[in-house]
Amino acid sequence: MRNSVAKLGAVAAASVFVAGAVATAPAAQAMDGNTSLASVLDVGNAKFDKSGSDFDILTKAAEAVLAAKPDSPVALLADGDTELTVFAPTDKAFKNLASALAGHNISSESDAFDAVAGLGIDTVETVLLYHVIPGATIESPDALEANGAVLATAAEGKNTKVLVSDDPSIRLRDYAPKFKNAKVILSAVDINKGNKQVAHAVDAVMLPFAP
Repeated sequence: MRNSVAKLGAVAAASVFVAGAVATAPAAQAMDGNTSLASVLDVGNAKFDKSGSDFDILTKAAEAVLAAKPDSPVALLADGDTELTVFAPTDKAFKNLASALAGHNISSESDAFDAVAGLGIDTVETVLLYHVIPGATIESPDALEANGAVLATAAEGKNTKVLVSDDPSIRLRDYAPKFKNAKVILSAVDINKGNKQVAHAVDAVMLPFAP
């Protein structure tokens, strides 16, 4: 574990997550590649910008968790031999969450990050881990066939339910009924395809609690 942390520290941090839970569905393919999501996302070079479609806030949040908790399972995102699927909220998704929590519009990534960090490191860690399905490499064709599947996340005791419609669209039900369910951005799926770690962008931050 400490080797994973050291490796991740060399590149900064990752977009999120992992821990010891098991996805209940769908069945995932076995992938041979061991390129990690941390390296694919070039996490050490994340900078706040005006693009809402990348993952700067997610990366900075993971960096903050690892700085405070070096042994956090978040570090396993740098271990390309660890199978996992990440539903990765975009910067726009984090700005929308920060705005909702603050009750006013938050337009900059740095301000949105500050709002997220203000929740406390333990809460941020739990939120990040909630976006990880450990032990399963789920590519988009499998996800599109997984309507009704309940996935165990890396946040202890927390699941998410997959809701697929004919549009097609894939949504993930969380524990915050007053907020919209996260929707997979189908133009940004299968990041790191062919490897044991894959990610799909989502348009909202999933919450393992009701705010």
